[in-house]
Amino acid sequence: MPTILIVEDHDDIRDMIARRMEKHGFSVVTAGNGVEGVLAAAQSAPALILMDINMPELDGIEATMQIRAAAPNQQTPVIALTAYALPGDAARAKAAGCDDFHPKPVDFDRLFQQIEHLIGQTTSGLDPSS
Repeated sequence: MPTILIVEDHDDIRDMIARRMEKHGFSVVTAGNGVEGVLAAAQSAPALILMDINMPELDGIEATMQIRAAAPNQQTPVIALTAYALPGDAARAKAAGCDDFHPKPVDFDRLFQQIEHLIGQTTSGLDPSS
């Protein structure tokens, strides 16, 4: 079961995403900010990272750059998440090392397609309403 690291500073959003990932067969590790996310990425060796962009302490752009600089995580796919999608945000996230971009609110059908594309983990056959 692949592990997904969710780096999100809002508890309710982080918990909701984690529940949906678990229901679709993923193991989940969570972090409440960018600093925790960088540490969790090093400790958990996730198959994929869902990274909120706007966070206190260390934003998702800087956290992604630090994760990319660490040898074990240089190739780990990262999907940037943001509720404040402005023109240029996707390009800025990709320049920092994110592999894809997903605006909030989360469209889980689309997000699962992005995950499948990046890590080859299919979610077909699982309950799409979960």
